Amino acid sequence: MDRRVDRGAATRQRLITVATELFADRGYEATSTEAILERAGASRGSLYHHFAGKDRLFEAVVEAVHRQVGQATVDAVTASGETEAHGLLKAAELAWIRLAGEPVVRRILLIDAPTVLGWRRWREIEEQAGLGMLKEVLRQAADAGRVPAELVDSFAHILLAAGNEMALVIALSDNVAAAQATAEAAVDEFLSRLLRPRK
Repeated sequence: MDRRVDRGAATRQRLITVATELFADRGYEATSTEAILERAGASRGSLYHHFAGKDRLFEAVVEAVHRQVGQATVDAVTASGETEAHGLLKAAELAWIRLAGEPVVRRILLIDAPTVLGWRRWREIEEQAGLGMLKEVLRQAADAGRVPAELVDSFAHILLAAGNEMALVIALSDNVAAAQATAEAAVDEFLSRLLRPRK
């Protein structure tokens, strides 16, 4: 029984890994179920055992990529050594902006996910992935007198939306490096103004 469970988990992970590679390379529409099964060495029955269809497999891929992005963002914030709200938010936003230029993030999360999953489901995943971290840092900023406590939730949503918009600009740019550099400068200036000490 345990071996069957382990094999099932391994097959599910293999399908997600292969689908991630193909979706990032070809896009959702141009990736056939047959191509995923062939590269994964899996049967159609095993796919439908774990996922109701290609769209549900794609949703699992989006969730997995978001987890990876979340961990990479946490790692970047930790590595920055920042302790103040401005530095923490800047490290998090810059990590996201830099990740937006990576093919997997660019194609799967920013280009295909809103269309394939629908805006509402895409937003739910986005909020689960990043909103909590933003709220926590903004609460620290509020405690330090940098932002009004009653606006923490609203500011968190604004920052999430702004970060996603900048990521989309980068993802759709013909010059990713230049778009990232401009976005980084804009984020730094924006956060400096948002979190300056209140009089």
